[in-house]
Amino acid sequence: MRKLFYFIMVLFLVSACGRRDKNQEAVQAEPIDTTAQMVNQINMCSRLYTSEYKIRKIILFDDPAAISFSFLNKVYKIGLPLGQRSVAIPVTATVKTYVDLGKLTKDNIVRDGQKVEIVLPDPQVMLTATHIDHTHIVQNISFFRSHFNDGELALIEQQGRKDIIKSMGSLNILEDARTSAARQLVPIVTAMGFDERNITVTFRKGLTIRDLSKLIKQID
Repeated sequence: MRKLFYFIMVLFLVSACGRRDKNQEAVQAEPIDTTAQMVNQINMCSRLYTSEYKIRKIILFDDPAAISFSFLNKVYKIGLPLGQRSVAIPVTATVKTYVDLGKLTKDNIVRDGQKVEIVLPDPQVMLTATHIDHTHIVQNISFFRSHFNDGELALIEQQGRKDIIKSMGSLNILEDARTSAARQLVPIVTAMGFDERNITVTFRKGLTIRDLSKLIKQID
């Protein structure tokens, strides 16, 4: 009778261990959402500054004097030879770009087997500072004209900032931002077991340098 009791206990323990092993296997077999993990890791980078540019520009402004008159319902202007004045203002602007990786979601991750494409949020461009080299401002004033006053110079400088923003199209901002972001993100993805050759970092399709005017923030 005692042997039978021991035999039943052994069967019970073996059965319990078997169920526990199966439960452990079931837990281990639960799929891991690697895309969500990837997003969480990338979000931790938050605002990623990708590049900085120094742009130096000479703002040129001509202000010729002229006499206006109308004749036969038409307006005519005659320039005065001794009424010319012009100014050259040296300006240095600092431009920074960043990608807000905190805005990246699972929709920005495209998976195709072992291939991963990360579609970055649109880069942001900041005109962080403009420095006017007042010591090298050159005014060319004729005898009958007055020098530019502070208010006039301020308006000219403001127009110069707009010209600097327009000139940003000649910079390689999008590719520089993409390359810099890739240097930060590829190691994160490879650490999760993906091959570097199968990782692509891009911006959304259709984003061009013409869109920069909508992305520029002037904070100085």
